[in-house]
Amino acid sequence: MEIARNQQIALKLAQAADLLEQQAANPFRVSAYRHASETVARLDKDIADIATQEGAAGLVALPGIGKGIARAIQELLDTGRWVQLERLRGTLDPVHLFQTVPGIGPKLAEQIHEALHIDTLEALEAAAYDGSLAGVPGVGERRIAAIRNSLSQLLGRTRRRPREEPGAVPGVGLLLEADAEYRDKAALDALPVIAPKRFNPEGKAWLPILHTQVDNWHFTLLYSNTARAHELKRTHDWVVAYYYDDHHQEGQCTIVTETRGPLIGRRVVRGRELECREYYAGELK
Repeated sequence: MEIARNQQIALKLAQAADLLEQQAANPFRVSAYRHASETVARLDKDIADIATQEGAAGLVALPGIGKGIARAIQELLDTGRWVQLERLRGTLDPVHLFQTVPGIGPKLAEQIHEALHIDTLEALEAAAYDGSLAGVPGVGERRIAAIRNSLSQLLGRTRRRPREEPGAVPGVGLLLEADAEYRDKAALDALPVIAPKRFNPEGKAWLPILHTQVDNWHFTLLYSNTARAHELKRTHDWVVAYYYDDHHQEGQCTIVTETRGPLIGRRVVRGRELECREYYAGELK
């Protein structure tokens, strides 16, 4: 039995708990990762066997393992990586990650990251099926088919796992509320900071990170550390919000200050400008 693998996963869960605690995340979330780490460390069966034989239901049946942590464990088993942990550490490099997919070189990886604002292989797979990847210049049907096939193999699948039906996303009002909290606290130097791996040759800790909850949505927010944000000097304006709800429906978006049109000068959720116009119109009534 590969019990050593259990210990490796338990260690990563414990590391996530420590980082979340240092970054002032919700104590219940910190506790959840600690309890999950203890559960995995005590298993007398290879957790990979549980995942293979019983699927997500088998993982969730373990004490202290909810849907979100089960997904994290599956990601570690499938890819050997856990993007959320890398994000908490500041070591996440989506461009390098996308280059692990055959057929995606440095230039295309950067274009995908900049155009779609995604940073996981799971999100890349979703983009390959929902049509958004086709909107990236230079990505035709043949390349998309090749990327789908490569991701199926990289993620340990013989066929594509059915995606969950798209659920609700946080309203733009909630996103803008979280964005305002982040920027206000960042301006006051009231947030923990991490040292991002990208565009940070000196390894300085400068990137503020916020974990917060608005209604039933949990948010992690950071300033954008992309090539485009640096090029346009918007690294302290563009905010990337990662979110999940109590059912662990996950997503991410970018919030920016609009530079043109009727919302100029307003904070908007990129891709949801129409909703933002309705939101601000409601504020004026």
